[in-house]
Amino acid sequence: DKGLAEVKDFSSIDSAPEEKERGITINTAHIEYETENRHYAHVDCPGHADYVKNMVTGAAQMDGAILVVAATDGPMPQTREHILL
Repeated sequence: DKGLAEVKDFSSIDSAPEEKERGITINTAHIEYETENRHYAHVDCPGHADYVKNMVTGAAQMDGAILVVAATDGPMPQTREHILL
């Protein structure tokens, strides 16, 4: 047993009814797991300015990031800001 992480569908992470209805993130979601070589943390944060400061503080410890852009909407004005962070 390698202690592999449980697979979670996006709908189980972004689970607040209002978030699903509006297609936005209101509450943060945080999932962590480890492999033999690394510790991973996936965080879904609202794009609101109050959350960005905290996200930057936590991001200082990261070795990498994944930026997800909706194919239906494409890059939004805040996408460039998130890349720079």
